[in-house]
Amino acid sequence: MTILAILFLLVVPASAMDFTAPDAPQEAQKYMPDETTRFGEDLQYVIRSALKTLQPSFVEASEVCVSLIAASLLVGLLAEISGSVKPVVELIGTAAVAIVLFRPANSLIRLGTDTVQQISQYGKLLLPVLTGALAAQGAVTKSGALYTATAFFDAILSSAVSELLVPLVYIFLCIAVVCNLFAQPLLQEIRKFLKWLLTWGLKIILYVFTGYITITGVVGGTTDATMLKATKLTISGMVPVVGSIMSDASEAVLVSAGLMKNAAGIYGLLAVIALWIGPSVQIGLQYLMLKGTAGICEMFGAKHMSELMKDFSSAMGMVLAMTGAVCLMFLISIICFMKGVS
Repeated sequence: MTILAILFLLVVPASAMDFTAPDAPQEAQKYMPDETTRFGEDLQYVIRSALKTLQPSFVEASEVCVSLIAASLLVGLLAEISGSVKPVVELIGTAAVAIVLFRPANSLIRLGTDTVQQISQYGKLLLPVLTGALAAQGAVTKSGALYTATAFFDAILSSAVSELLVPLVYIFLCIAVVCNLFAQPLLQEIRKFLKWLLTWGLKIILYVFTGYITITGVVGGTTDATMLKATKLTISGMVPVVGSIMSDASEAVLVSAGLMKNAAGIYGLLAVIALWIGPSVQIGLQYLMLKGTAGICEMFGAKHMSELMKDFSSAMGMVLAMTGAVCLMFLISIICFMKGVS
């Protein structure tokens, strides 16, 4: 590992040896302050900037949800008076839900996939800077271990998202539509299995990553114990990681950042969070509103329609968890780098 780190330093470009974080992508800069001063204040600025984008997303999601509620009410009324053709009416209503939701769902899935790739690409630019800074302080072995672990697991996670998990989400939605249209028991079991597979696939990758940096001695001390505890609470919670990823993980980030003066690392933290937070606000809003809409529609007796809305909501939750997993992995790695040069 030491030899690997030394070789790495020999091939790091001169620009990386300045230990200045690369500029955040354009998608992140619109959420970030012009100058980074204090991490806590800058993080609040990023969050406030992201919340300002809620209105257009809320309007679009509201239009979809109102359409679903109106369709469920109409189907519920028709089902009561239709008699023998009631199953046909419910079938048409369920198909209508699928048609209404596929377009926004597809758009948000693509948004989540792009976010994962953007975070990964920015991480590839930031990691050499942090590795060089840490190695320059004499922690050659530690910097090599951190760089290797983060680069390796980033490659696994980003590839798994784009090539495996996202296609599984589409398959999950297609099976969910068929299940609610025709109520096939076998397909219902497959749907449950896919949801379990997506959930635990993300958890296992993050558990192995945090386990590696713990076993190799990269993480140590009281503050790191707090961070790992928060991390495990985050990824052990129910997917999607909606509230906990910003409460448990942000607590760890704030505690660690309070002990550090590394400008490149702090800027990198803010850039990764800024890349994640905007798309996640949109996806999370759709997730929550579909949850609420499904509950309302269930009161109208449109059971199959309501169940399909819950399935689409679950799919949004899975996408939210994917983006959160990649973001969380880089936050942990950046904090570990920063603690070595603080």
